Amino acid sequence: MKFSEKWLRDWVNPALTSEQLAEQLSMAGLEVDGLEPVAGAFSGVVVGEVVTCGRHPDADKLQVTTVDVGTGELLDIVCGAPNCRAGLKVAVATVGAVLPGDFKIKKTKLRGHPSHGMLCSFSELGMGDDHDGIVELPTDAPVGTDLREWLDLDDVTVDVDLTPNRADCLGIRGLAREVGVLNNLDVNAPEVKSVAPSIRDTLAIELEAPEACPRYLGRIVKGVDVTAKTPLWMKEKLRRSGVRSIDPVVDITNYVLLELGHPMHAFDLAAIEGKVSVRYAHPDEKLTLLDGEEVSLQNDVLVIADAQKAMAIAGIFGGQDSGVTAATRDVFLESAFFSPAAITGKARRFGLHTDASHRYERGVDPELQRTAMERATQLLLEICGGDAGPITEAKSEDHIPTFTIVTLRASRLLKVLGAEIAPQQVTEILQRLGFSTKFSDEQWTVKVPAYRFDIAIEEDLIEEVARVYGYNNIASAAPLARLRMYRNSEAKVSLRTLQQRVLALGYQEVITYSFVDPKHQALLYPNHTALNLPHPISVDMSSMRLGLLPGLLTAAGYNQKRQQPAIRFFETGLRFTPNSDAENGILQEPVIGGVAVGSEVPEHWKLGNAAVDFYQVKGHVENLLAANGATNEYSFVASSNPALHPGQGADIYHNDRYVGFCGALHPQFDKTFGIKGRAFVWELSVEAISTRAIPRATSISRYPSIRRDIAFVVERSLAAGDVLNSIEKVGANHIVELHLFDVYQGDNLPSDKQSLAIALTLQAADRTLTDEDVNASVNQVVTALETEFNAVLRDS
Repeated sequence: MKFSEKWLRDWVNPALTSEQLAEQLSMAGLEVDGLEPVAGAFSGVVVGEVVTCGRHPDADKLQVTTVDVGTGELLDIVCGAPNCRAGLKVAVATVGAVLPGDFKIKKTKLRGHPSHGMLCSFSELGMGDDHDGIVELPTDAPVGTDLREWLDLDDVTVDVDLTPNRADCLGIRGLAREVGVLNNLDVNAPEVKSVAPSIRDTLAIELEAPEACPRYLGRIVKGVDVTAKTPLWMKEKLRRSGVRSIDPVVDITNYVLLELGHPMHAFDLAAIEGKVSVRYAHPDEKLTLLDGEEVSLQNDVLVIADAQKAMAIAGIFGGQDSGVTAATRDVFLESAFFSPAAITGKARRFGLHTDASHRYERGVDPELQRTAMERATQLLLEICGGDAGPITEAKSEDHIPTFTIVTLRASRLLKVLGAEIAPQQVTEILQRLGFSTKFSDEQWTVKVPAYRFDIAIEEDLIEEVARVYGYNNIASAAPLARLRMYRNSEAKVSLRTLQQRVLALGYQEVITYSFVDPKHQALLYPNHTALNLPHPISVDMSSMRLGLLPGLLTAAGYNQKRQQPAIRFFETGLRFTPNSDAENGILQEPVIGGVAVGSEVPEHWKLGNAAVDFYQVKGHVENLLAANGATNEYSFVASSNPALHPGQGADIYHNDRYVGFCGALHPQFDKTFGIKGRAFVWELSVEAISTRAIPRATSISRYPSIRRDIAFVVERSLAAGDVLNSIEKVGANHIVELHLFDVYQGDNLPSDKQSLAIALTLQAADRTLTDEDVNASVNQVVTALETEFNAVLRDS
C-alpha cells in the first residue's frame, strides 16, 4: 500500500524523520519497501494566471500568452499546451527556475517570439506521467505563491508491503493507529459526523446469502453534480497514494478506501430496478464489467443485483450498466461487509485484482460500514452537492464475526521472548492496540477487536507485545540446547534406507508435482475419483495425484525426447485418495515407485543391448522388499490393474494385505506420455514395507549341508511360487534353503504340463545328517506336493 507521509502525519505526528518512521514501521512488522518524493526537485515555480492567450502567428501548434505571476509585470510566454486559455491558473517556471533533471529556464525565442518562462505540466514537475497539458490549478490559487510551498510538495510517498494478516493497516486509519501505539501518541482522526437525511427515498435491501454478506448498508443521494471538479487536495492525496483521479464520485469512494481502509461503491440509481439483493449468481449469468469485458458467472460468485439483473461482482468490480456516468444525477452508495471466504480467489478467476478485492479477501472491520457511509456522504455533499436519504441497513447478527477472547500467560510470555516485561507495561501495550484487557492470576484475558482477524491464539498476542515493545529492546542471548538421545526402533526401516537400495539398482531419484493432469490420471486410474483443485496453477495441474505413475511417466517421456533412451527413475512422495473416514476427507499415504524403460545395461560389446523385462523389474522390487528381512511373507498375484499390460502385471501382498504392484505399462499409454519402447512400472506403500523382522542370533552349524534336487510334473497353469510356499509350510525337518532352478515345457511332456526342478538344502545344527534323515525330509515334501497339487515326481 502507498500513502502520503503528510497525510499520515495529519492523524499522528511522531518526532521522527521519514527514514526513522520507515524503520520503525518495518521493525513493527509493517515492512516499508521504499520512500519516494511526491514531486521532482525544482525551484522557482510559482502560481500564475493566464491573462491573454492567442495563436502564434508563425506556428499552428503554439500559443502566445501573457501571464501574471504577481510581480506587477506580465510575462510573455510561448506555450504549446492545448488546454491553455485565458483566466486559467497555472504553474509557471520563471526565468532562473530549475526543473527536475537540472533543467534551467532561460529567456528564449520560439519562432521569433520572446518567451520569459514556461507553463509546466505535471510530468515536467516530476509529479506523474500526465504530459497532455499544463497544470490547471484551482481558481482560488494565490497568484505569485511558490507552488512547492502552496501544494506542500515536501512530502514523500511511503510504500508499505503488508503481510496478508495485517488487513487492518490497509488504510491511513489503521496505519495511524499503529504509529500512535509505537510512539505512545494520541491519534487525531477527522471527525465523521452523521449526515441528517434531507429526503426520504430508500431502496429495499435483501440478504439472500447472509453467510457471505451479513451486513449491507445503502443510501440514496439525489441531485449529484458528477461534472463537479474533484478538489486539488483530494486529487493530490490520491496521486501520492498511487491512485489516479477519475471523477468526483469515484474519487470520493477511493479516498474513503484509502483513509479508512474500507471499500465502497456507487451505483447509478436510475439503473436499479426494484430492490437491491445480495445473492449468489445464477449459473452462466452474464455481466458486463466497468472495463467493458463481459464475464460469465457461476453460482459460487457473490453479486449485487436488482430485481432483474446482476449489477456488480460483490467486493470486486462494478458493472458497466449500473456504473456512474457523466449523465448520472442520483446515486446509490454501498457499504458492506463481505466474508473473506466468499471473496477469496474470485477476482483471480476473472483476471482481476482490485483495491476492494485486496481488502475484502483479507478481511475488513465488520463494525466500520456505517462510519464509511457517513464519511463518503459527507464528502459527496460537500463536493457534488445533492440531498441524502436515510441509511438503510440489512444484517444477519448470526453471521457477523464476534469478538475473540484469548488468554496470555505471563510465564509463557517470558519463556518465548526471553525478556521480562512488567505486567503493567504489557497491559498498556495491549490496551493501546485496542484490546480490552484484564490481568489476574499471572495471566491476561484479552478481548480482541473485530478488525484484528489475525489474533486467535496466545502466540499471536506474544508477537504483538514483542513488536510494540521493540525487538531491539530484547537482549540477545545464546540459545541453550540440551542434547537428548532419541529412541530409534531397530524394527523401523527408514525411508533413506529404501532410497539407497533403489539408487544401488541404478535408478535416479526425481521429484514431480503432486498436481497432475486430470485427463492423464483418469486414464491410469479409471476406477478412482481424484481430488480436483478449485484454484489450480493451470488446467494440466488441477488434480491431486492418486499415485506416482503420472509424474514418473511424464518425466520418462520428457527425458526420452531429449536423447535419453534408457530411463531408471524412482520417486517417494504422497498419494491423495478421497476417503470420508480420513482427516479432511482425504487420505495421504507415502509411497515409493519407479519406472524403467530401455536397455537393462549400458551398451557393451559383450553384454549386448537387451531391453529390461518384467522379471528384472520384479527383481528390483524384491530387492526393495528384502529391506525388512521378510521376503517370504510377500506374494505376487496376477493383476487386473488397468494401467498394466494384461498378463504382465502383478499385485503385491504382504500377509494378504495389498501393498503395491509391478508390471509392464499398458501399450495404449505409450503415446499419451511419449514413451518409446516397453515401460515397466512399480509402486509400493512405504508404511507397509518399513517394518523389518528383528534379527535373531542363532548358532552356526559346524556340520556339512546336503543338497537334493527334485523335479515335479504339474499343471502348466500352476505358479511356481505356490509350490515353493507349500514346501515352506510343510516345515520338513532340516530344510534350510530351497530354490527353483529349472522350468521345462516342451518335448516329452503333455502340452498342459510343466516340469519344475527344485533344489533342497538340508543341514542339522548338532550332527551330520544321514541318508535316512535326508530321505525322510524329501519324502515329506514329495507327499505334500502330490496331495496338494497332484504333482508327479519326474524320474528323468
